[in-house]
Amino acid sequence: MLLAAAAVTATVLLAACSSSKGSSSSSTSKDNKTLTVWCWDETYNTPAVKDAIKQYKKENGKQKVKVVTMAQDDIVQKLNTVLSSGGSKGLPNIVLIEDYRIQSYLKAYPDAFADLSSISKKGNFSSYKSAVNTVDGKTYGVPFDSGVAGLFYRTDLIKQAGYTDADMQNLTWDKYIEIGKQVKAKTGKAMLSLDPSDLGLIRIMMQSAGSWYTKSDGKTVNIQNNTALKQSISLYKQMMDAGIVEKVSGWDAGVAAVQKGQVASAPTGAWYSSTIQGAKDQSGKWKIAQIPRISENSKSVNASSIGGGGWYVIKGVGNVAGAKDFLGKTFASSPALIDQLAKDIGAVGTLKDAKSGANYKAAYPFYSNQKVFEDLLSWSNKVPEVNYGSSTYQIEDVMKDPVQSILKGQNINTVLKNAQAQAESAVQ
Repeated sequence: MLLAAAAVTATVLLAACSSSKGSSSSSTSKDNKTLTVWCWDETYNTPAVKDAIKQYKKENGKQKVKVVTMAQDDIVQKLNTVLSSGGSKGLPNIVLIEDYRIQSYLKAYPDAFADLSSISKKGNFSSYKSAVNTVDGKTYGVPFDSGVAGLFYRTDLIKQAGYTDADMQNLTWDKYIEIGKQVKAKTGKAMLSLDPSDLGLIRIMMQSAGSWYTKSDGKTVNIQNNTALKQSISLYKQMMDAGIVEKVSGWDAGVAAVQKGQVASAPTGAWYSSTIQGAKDQSGKWKIAQIPRISENSKSVNASSIGGGGWYVIKGVGNVAGAKDFLGKTFASSPALIDQLAKDIGAVGTLKDAKSGANYKAAYPFYSNQKVFEDLLSWSNKVPEVNYGSSTYQIEDVMKDPVQSILKGQNINTVLKNAQAQAESAVQ
């Protein structure tokens, strides 16, 4: 579980933040007697569906359901290939789609997905999660896991640097950098690890201010005059220049930096907890605080997100009623299921009623007896809504080189002006 001793491996992490690892695949059932669900990661999303099937039977669900696991990249490819042809042959009844990708599908294939407004009630979930599933007032998805961000930190190293747990609350990024300098000076440890080619932290900062790579319409590229983006990149550069960053290359190196005790904190998604708990010798030395905010931006709050996905029903496959019944009685409405997923796979749900579950109210020894699930769900409800649009990854591919140029000292305004034009060309 997320907050128990490492029953979940780092593979769970990769699922929550866009892993493409998976296992076998097969085609959907040829009739409507059995619903087929597609998802990726056998240690995270697949057991979530299996738990949902068990819960469904308890709720008198008579519809048969099976889950098929494959790599996320394969799911994306198959969806694009089949939907672009105007058909649905070979697709599943229900599919898991990442939050950053769903708007592209809903806009490109508006008739492919079933309207789930009758079962996926916006008021029941963290608002930012429902927002990504909505087009023209209709809700097309059932939110699954939360990518709510948190500041994981080593209490012992923070104390050695002269700070307390109280100092880690209500942080700004400026204060975080200040603390990081003292951590480096007093302990020799970096404050965090970063892969300079990964812009996830910039996304976290930007969303905390209710901003994204596109404007609120999800279409208009918003780079050159995006105040929150400029502030986020500037803070990213300040961290690098301050010498508080352990630079790493790739996922595994970042994991090693945390588990070998080379860093004092990790500002990232809740799903990262299983990686941190891989260092069993560090049990009782960690806590989680709210993510810092951008002090120069009045819209920025101590809440943000990175990653997460939702469940969608493909109309042309058939048995839409059965798919709605399954999702409606499980992920869309069952606090008991969400509480069970917290225990079994460490998923932080966004169903508001989950806060009453035993696992959400429990104190976890690894995190110094903090009630972390309760805290993470509370922060999830404060995450600003943004329209991820349909071009997040296309624009971010464009942004990687400009960010590196800024880190090397080039003028941020000039670089972002050029990046604006490049991004506009990329998404045409």
